[in-house]
Amino acid sequence: MGAPDRPEPERPERPEPGRREREPYGPDWHGPGSHGPYPHEQPRGSEPLNARSPLLLRAILSGIALVVSVAAAIVFAVAARGDGSAAAAGICAAVAVVAAIDLVVIARRART
Repeated sequence: MGAPDRPEPERPERPEPGRREREPYGPDWHGPGSHGPYPHEQPRGSEPLNARSPLLLRAILSGIALVVSVAAAIVFAVAARGDGSAAAAGICAAVAVVAAIDLVVIARRART
């Protein structure tokens, strides 16, 4: 008295949650700039042995910032008339302190 035995319709298999059905560019693709099975290109030449550090450029820029900001702080402090020059002198002094701290950090890193 029941319904005749009918085969159930085939349902397509669903991928696991969090997984795509297929890889968009193939299984060896690791993103833009990938070349083969490694996600990033391997260094060439003697790069690890002779790596160049940006500390010299950073020290030069910090030294320039220190000199310019101290000079500007002095100029603004001397010319302070209550029209915001004192605030400008304070900002320049703060930039000088940051540049001086950066020079100390650079000197410590250059020694190690």
